[in-house]
Amino acid sequence: MTKHKKGSIPFPSWFQWKQFSKVSSKREKITLGLLILVAVISSTFLIFQYQQNNTIVQPAAGGTLREGIVGQAHFLNPIYSSLNDPDRDIVELIFSGLMKYGADGEIIPDLTQSYEIKEEGRIYEFTLKDNLYWHDHVALTSDDIIFTIETIQNPDYKSPSQASWFNVKAEKISSQKVRFILTIPYPNFLETMTTKIIPLHVWKDISAKSFPLAISSTQLLIGSGPFQFKDIQLSSNRQNINSLNLEANPRYLPSKPLISQISFRFFDNKSDLIEAAQRGEIDSFLVSDFQNIDKIPPALSSKIMEMPRYFAVFLNPNKSNLLIQTGVREALNYATNREEIVENVLEGYGQAVYSPILPNFYNFAEPEKDYSYQPEKAEEIFNQLGFELSDQGQFREKVIISTSDQVFKSNLQQGSQGQEVRELQKCLAQFPLLYPGAKETGHFGAETKEGVINFQEKYSSDILEPWGFSRGTGMVGKTTREKLNEICFPQSEKTQLLKITLTTIDQPELIEVARLLKKQWEEVGIKTEIDTEPTSVLETEIINPRNYEALLFGEMLGMMPDLVPFWHSSKQRQPGLNLALYQNEKADKLLEKAHQTLESEQRQKEYEAFQEILLEDAPAVFLYRPSSLYFFPSNLKGNKVTKITDPSKRFATIDQWYLRTKIVWR
Repeated sequence: MTKHKKGSIPFPSWFQWKQFSKVSSKREKITLGLLILVAVISSTFLIFQYQQNNTIVQPAAGGTLREGIVGQAHFLNPIYSSLNDPDRDIVELIFSGLMKYGADGEIIPDLTQSYEIKEEGRIYEFTLKDNLYWHDHVALTSDDIIFTIETIQNPDYKSPSQASWFNVKAEKISSQKVRFILTIPYPNFLETMTTKIIPLHVWKDISAKSFPLAISSTQLLIGSGPFQFKDIQLSSNRQNINSLNLEANPRYLPSKPLISQISFRFFDNKSDLIEAAQRGEIDSFLVSDFQNIDKIPPALSSKIMEMPRYFAVFLNPNKSNLLIQTGVREALNYATNREEIVENVLEGYGQAVYSPILPNFYNFAEPEKDYSYQPEKAEEIFNQLGFELSDQGQFREKVIISTSDQVFKSNLQQGSQGQEVRELQKCLAQFPLLYPGAKETGHFGAETKEGVINFQEKYSSDILEPWGFSRGTGMVGKTTREKLNEICFPQSEKTQLLKITLTTIDQPELIEVARLLKKQWEEVGIKTEIDTEPTSVLETEIINPRNYEALLFGEMLGMMPDLVPFWHSSKQRQPGLNLALYQNEKADKLLEKAHQTLESEQRQKEYEAFQEILLEDAPAVFLYRPSSLYFFPSNLKGNKVTKITDPSKRFATIDQWYLRTKIVWR
């Protein structure tokens, strides 16, 4: 028998615990069970609370993001990548610039450690970060910066970015410092410095002629960006890319990205991309066309990304006599229901636009001119201009009375000479009894005078009697000229149909917008025809020669707007982007001031003043600014981007994204 100390309570043995169920009542069993449950719950809570108070969740490295893209990559090089969205996407990850975009579209340092702006914006000096390297471990220096800019500026390379670098000279100060000298100050120059840099040691021996061809070699995909080239998978015919894989750059500054790998998957169209998402083959993708958006898997998260991009109908007065008239252009604006376009075509993912300075994007003042949907006002303007509904009642037309340019304008008498005298003799020759000689000499002699007298007396009630004369004078004065013009150059009538041809890209969204505009405009009596063209044809045969009446097209601004390329009169022809061929001296001066003003508040005032002048002239019908939707897996965190200048900038903060987390002690 086990002995216990006097006064102590022994702990039950295992044998005694086993007998508990036999000797205990039902109530005792329930009480013990509840006590045990409370003890377990309390212990679990205390452990959980202790862990919560003494640990934190942190981003962890690892994971692969499978990004879907519509289209194919062709020019994976910053020199040419601006031509194609897939190229821009990949270049954004492989390469770096001196500056880059932040989450809200602000311009922040990338390769740059610091910079200075001198001489009132004419000189910019950049100092590179320490320990910068290309993906192949070669040091990145100012020589690479100079090489990139001079390559873009060289017309032999035909870079689409060349226009951004006119009147800029790049100079090396040291291996870590570079200077840019501007002919005139340009407040948007820091945004220009987001241009991606290419390595001198990789491209220096490749000729301008071979430059585009060399891009197909993956051995040249060496940059300094957050991700580096890993491998590529081509289609069976080796004509297209099925997937392109990138891995995190361990030397990227300030730190290696947390996502280990990004795998780009390429699709011919959006339908194929969505089907791949439904099968779980891709994790993320950007959508700017909102048709079939309801088919996207609901498990994916999404966020709206705003861009300084707008669509408008640019009106070309050089191709249409109708569009010369300001009233017609104003009426088109009043006849356009922009909100209906946003709701029906964009599924509500966008905003109506009434001005090219995008006030609600840049926080500028809204325009005073109200071009909200007012079809009755459009009809009123057309009525005032003489365009009335035809007998059929569908489209408007106007009767125009025209007179030949060959009219008598001068006082003529014996001794006069010239073409007008010749026209007089030709007119009199229609009446052999009045001007029997019928000579066309261009000299007003006695025979011509006699012919004029006979003409005056024949039509004396119109020519002589108003002056109280009974006999002809032989001098061609006011009433004689009027009768000569009436007899020899009679007026003619023709009907002008209120008709416009609307040209746009052969692309589903823009075709739908064009059809909706046709419906809206025809409701107020404007006969509207739609012409759709492939992008290649539109650029070379339509836009470049300005061969259109009305062009439905989009324009992209930067995070700091510069409207000179789009609206200054000097930019009416290629490579300028003044698609409405707009010309106004006051507007030009305001644009020039804004283009050179470093002070943001003053620049804003100049743009707002320009806005009012332009809207009074109504050179375009501004329509909408579309949003973009980025879909991604629910476990993707760290993406704080809200504003982007182009689709590739959704990756602006890619080095801060993560797919995995870990718990660490405080």
